[in-house]
Amino acid sequence: MRIMFFSIPAHGHTNPTIEVVRALTRRGHTVRYYSFEPFRVRIEDAGAEFIPCDDALPPAPGNLEKRVGRDFSLLMEMVIGVTERLHPRMEEAMRTFRPDCIVSGSICIWGKLFAARFGIPLIVSTTTLAFNQYTAKLMKQGLRDVLQMLVGMPRVMKQLKRLKALGYEAKNVIALLQNDNETDTIVYTSKRFQPFAETFSERYAFVGPSVVPTERDGMERERPLVYVSLGTVLNRNQGFYRACIDALREVPCDAVLSVGPDTDVSALGPLPENIRVYPRVNQMEVLSRADAFVTHCGMNSVMESLYMGVPMVLFPQHAEERAVANRAAELGAGILLRHGREKEIRAAVTKLLGEPAYTECAQALSQDMRCCGGAEQAADFIEQVIGRKPAP
Repeated sequence: MRIMFFSIPAHGHTNPTIEVVRALTRRGHTVRYYSFEPFRVRIEDAGAEFIPCDDALPPAPGNLEKRVGRDFSLLMEMVIGVTERLHPRMEEAMRTFRPDCIVSGSICIWGKLFAARFGIPLIVSTTTLAFNQYTAKLMKQGLRDVLQMLVGMPRVMKQLKRLKALGYEAKNVIALLQNDNETDTIVYTSKRFQPFAETFSERYAFVGPSVVPTERDGMERERPLVYVSLGTVLNRNQGFYRACIDALREVPCDAVLSVGPDTDVSALGPLPENIRVYPRVNQMEVLSRADAFVTHCGMNSVMESLYMGVPMVLFPQHAEERAVANRAAELGAGILLRHGREKEIRAAVTKLLGEPAYTECAQALSQDMRCCGGAEQAADFIEQVIGRKPAP
């Protein structure tokens, strides 16, 4: 079978697909992955053919970090522009590669559009919570976010007209982003964690976290380990890291902070003996030893934490992350921060470490996640969808 993958240039949207690709290529399928240079090595290591799309991206705005996750029009301008630039290549690829299906990220609109335009079965890869009219209500936008979207909508509508001129159906922007019950969809969480799971059809495969199978490090330690990370995008927050350092210096624990390659570690000041700071770490390896995780609540980070049975201090940065954080707190696996200040962080970490109920809830969710099947179940689902395709 020949399978095309598409994803946006983001670790959180690409990482869960890597083990799915590995499972498919291990089974003898041919995978062609349209992605971006930072992901080449991992994609090729998983056995796929890597096709670079970097030249199709528009120039990034100077204030990108402030707009990620908040400016809907920025996202739409990017994906519509990429669709236009990749269109000629797709016409050739459909003739030569002849894919049996396309697996496209839920936000990777160009992959969805190519599937519809060329009549290829589509499987949506949802690395966030599944999004429909019910879960949309959970992702409450702030006033500034709403204003940014409204200001950008005239530009988006002009882009949509250009897409229609190329033969792409694009009724409205919400239809391009929202999951629907008629499309085969992989979601990298469990039904238990997914809000309103009963509103999604049988064409949804809730496969749980797509990670390399990893067990807890069973070594006994004198003190608990606290892990702190704000992910791979909105991670330049020296004020928050300093607050964590000040909060944890007097807590009887060890701490590991992953602050991203663009954070000046020296600017964080002298570090106490119980705290270590790194530009990046192997997150699954650290979580296998951690007793608490202070997280920005990206979907992947929360899923990996729950897979390892680690309760969380929840510090979301935008609407999508707030929905994930609220669900984790609702299920008893974490404590929400309001402001991210020193005293609040210390109190939350102390409570998390001192009350076994949080760990027990996280461990129960870990069993739930592991029973979903992960990458192998996602590969099974893709094979089943292709098997339903009518013969030519």
